[in-house]
Amino acid sequence: MSFTRGDLLTRTRRLVKGFAKAEPLWLKAMEQAPPVTFPRSSGKMEKISLPEDVYVKKFYQKNPVSLHEDPFKLSGFDPPPSRVFGWRVLELKEQGVSEEEAIAVADMEYRQDKKAKKKAYTRLKQIAQLKGKKPPPNPYPSAIKEIQAEERKYVAARFFDPKIRESVRRMMEEKVVESRDK
Repeated sequence: MSFTRGDLLTRTRRLVKGFAKAEPLWLKAMEQAPPVTFPRSSGKMEKISLPEDVYVKKFYQKNPVSLHEDPFKLSGFDPPPSRVFGWRVLELKEQGVSEEEAIAVADMEYRQDKKAKKKAYTRLKQIAQLKGKKPPPNPYPSAIKEIQAEERKYVAARFFDPKIRESVRRMMEEKVVESRDK
């Protein structure tokens, strides 16, 4: 019999019953009004699904590139386009539109929005070019381009950093020595 199983009340009862511990003053009060016990989980986590999840999957089936181009920012306030698409389809279905038509309308709206954003950025670049200024950063960059921009400084460093150049020189010398030994 293990004395380490159970909650505080059960363990204390066992210890008192086995004469391993003197009966504490609070034991009777706690037996009269035991603490709340919460139900234990079965160990399996239930998958959380939202009503628009079906349409989010359909969105990514239609627009697989969007999975990489439309970044999902946890700290951002704007929901990802796939969620907006799902919400729009549900909204249209509530208004009595058929599912196929709702998906077509939501897809058309997504494409128009994406095209409008691209056109707005192109116009911003033109204005900056006319003023002779550096173009502003793209407010709607793709996730791949963001990652490449972060990695660009490390890629450039391999050519100019003296420590890296020294280690490359040592590796080349070792390679030459190994080729002579063979």
